[in-house]
Amino acid sequence: MNINKKAPRSKARRLVLSFLYILLGIFLIYSLWLSFNLFRFKTYKPSSQDVSLCEIEGAYHMHSTFSDGRKNIDEIAAIASSASLDFIILTDHGEPNFEALACQGWKKGVLVLSGSELSISRGHLVALDFKTPSHSFSQNAEESVYQIKALHGFTIIAHPYSKVSWSWGKFIDYSGIEIINADSMLKKDFFSSLPHMPALFIKPQYALLKILVRPEKNLKKWDALNKLHPIYGYFSVDAHLLYKSLFLLLRLHLPIKKPLSTDFETAKRQIYDLLKHGNFYNAVDSAAQADGFRFWAEKGKKKIPMGATTSLDSVTTLYIKTPFPFAKEAFLIHNGNTIHHSREEMLSYKPTQPGVYRVEVYLKERTPLNKKVPWIVSNPIFLTEEKQ
Repeated sequence: MNINKKAPRSKARRLVLSFLYILLGIFLIYSLWLSFNLFRFKTYKPSSQDVSLCEIEGAYHMHSTFSDGRKNIDEIAAIASSASLDFIILTDHGEPNFEALACQGWKKGVLVLSGSELSISRGHLVALDFKTPSHSFSQNAEESVYQIKALHGFTIIAHPYSKVSWSWGKFIDYSGIEIINADSMLKKDFFSSLPHMPALFIKPQYALLKILVRPEKNLKKWDALNKLHPIYGYFSVDAHLLYKSLFLLLRLHLPIKKPLSTDFETAKRQIYDLLKHGNFYNAVDSAAQADGFRFWAEKGKKKIPMGATTSLDSVTTLYIKTPFPFAKEAFLIHNGNTIHHSREEMLSYKPTQPGVYRVEVYLKERTPLNKKVPWIVSNPIFLTEEKQ
């Protein structure tokens, strides 16, 4: 009788041990797979001679303890400094957030600018560069835009198809739209990203690159809006925590004629004047540092930057410069459709049709960044039939 009782127990014990050995084997294979990928991961860098001395980098859209962020403004500035950023733009929730607006300035060698993320009738709207109002902004989307514009500010539609989605109505002179929002992608694709999440504790840049997916709806909507009115695209970190990792992930690149002034008001104008006119590009910098990319047009001796509008009343040439020692491919896009592409470091194209011209650049090296996610997205150049 005792022998018969022990047999089922021994069999059950063997099954449990077998199951545990299988789990251990899966874990070891997974660990080796993840370690191998982390070991291979690197951020590509431009050659030192290719890095432009007239370019500054910053991160847009983040939250401090003045709303739902985990760090105060001084701590965030210190993190931005350690990530070698020139400027950051805080967007604490509020209508507006008066506390955050009062804390702007040079901190830890970083220019700290503050706007506000408004919760209004159509969704979330970022307001920047406005004079501090004496009262709260309207909850009505259209009215709030007019109020911000009257205070010499400009607005950006935040995460239009995620979290609090934007409800589209008549276009009312928004200045920008978020093309990539890192926080939205992390939340939306959390479960599909689970296999890579342990990398957050080892190489967070690898894990964050794996969460990025092509923002197809955002790009299509941006192209559609640009046929009606110039509107500029932004890569948004939307940081509440993981500040440094996000500051390394997504950046705004601003070609600038001279270094940022040490005077706060002057430096603030340098940044906002470029953003207001779309004279900047976006990059996934933790995949590859994008310093040195350029997109411009020329008419005779006149040089037309990103964001500008000019006419086709004379011969116009578009130029794309990608001076990088690693494999990449630039795509010239006209009204949402690719019309030319090249892996050369310099591309030129003579357009014959009016419309909206912009650039997407894709990495062709081994990278955790999804092959369908653009590494660089420029702002457009607008060509019209009428003389400007």
